Amino acid sequence: MTLLVKSSYSHRFLSSSTPAMSVCSSFCPQLPSYFRQKPINSLPTKPLFPLSFKVFSSQATGVSAEDELPGRIGFLGMGIMGTPMAQNLLKAGCDVTVWNRTKSKCDPLISLGAKYQPSPDEVAASCDVTFAMLADPESAMDVACGKHGAASGMGPGKGYVDVSTVDGDTSKLINGHIKATGASFLEAPVSGSKKPAEDGQLIFLAAGDKSLYNTVAPLLDIMGKSRFYLGDVGNGAAMKLVVNMIMGSMMATFSEGLLLSEKVGLDPNVLVEVVSQGAISAPMYSLKGPSMIESLYPTAFPLKHQQKDLRLALGLAESVSQSTPIAAAANELYKVAKSHGLSDEDFSAVIEALKAKK
Repeated sequence: MTLLVKSSYSHRFLSSSTPAMSVCSSFCPQLPSYFRQKPINSLPTKPLFPLSFKVFSSQATGVSAEDELPGRIGFLGMGIMGTPMAQNLLKAGCDVTVWNRTKSKCDPLISLGAKYQPSPDEVAASCDVTFAMLADPESAMDVACGKHGAASGMGPGKGYVDVSTVDGDTSKLINGHIKATGASFLEAPVSGSKKPAEDGQLIFLAAGDKSLYNTVAPLLDIMGKSRFYLGDVGNGAAMKLVVNMIMGSMMATFSEGLLLSEKVGLDPNVLVEVVSQGAISAPMYSLKGPSMIESLYPTAFPLKHQQKDLRLALGLAESVSQSTPIAAAANELYKVAKSHGLSDEDFSAVIEALKAKK
């Protein structure tokens, strides 16, 4: 059976043979009136198939016409990812209140119409749903649960959505603090870097309160192209760490290939083209390869964050006694790159650690 889903934005085909974890594209609503009208679904609100893991597109949000969209949205963390994500919410007509440790990073958002509060708890107190995009587990915990943290401004009827990349234990701790206030919690780390964030093409890996997931689903569709609901808190964090473990290992091996091709007299640009046309083709190689050959590493995903994610993924593997020797070797390479002062460069700068071994 094949079901055709048609909208004014694009055509989508969903087949009963489609794998459960396949990615569904979604459109990005742009009109402010989107938040003044009740959503209309052309598909039933219940999932078509009884799967334990579900992926939704904006054409099948799982949000009923009776659900109300959050009117006031908070966003904590105006870094390389948080800023474009908040910008997309503003462009879609959302009422957004922002915060960042360095207030000047909020100024571009304020100029676009965002409100500002001087602390996370004040943001949370003034908003229905608060998103957080922080650099690491320590920052995520401090902003959510520390002095003047968001939890102090939470209460019944409010929601907290952490889209940072953290380990499962950290996510569960934050969940406990938020739920103790009577509020709801959702972890929703994203797959994607700076450009996908700017283009509203992120992939959300959500877990936690299902009602909050349904409430914020239209907001996730503004910021991303697809979203997965993965069940209990910790599953989203685990999925993100596995994805980034694979990505970090791929980049390390790709770096070795570029340098080896050049050493044996081949044109590395031709290698990038060959790879792009074969079974191992990946957008990352075509996107990063040319600049890596020129020793240029414009930051889309900082190398220090890739190494942090590898470290957390290795910890996750250790907790279940899963051997990950390739990821462990890649992690060591990123640590060498950090020691050479490349922490804030793009993670593709890991190739420099291999050059240093000449």
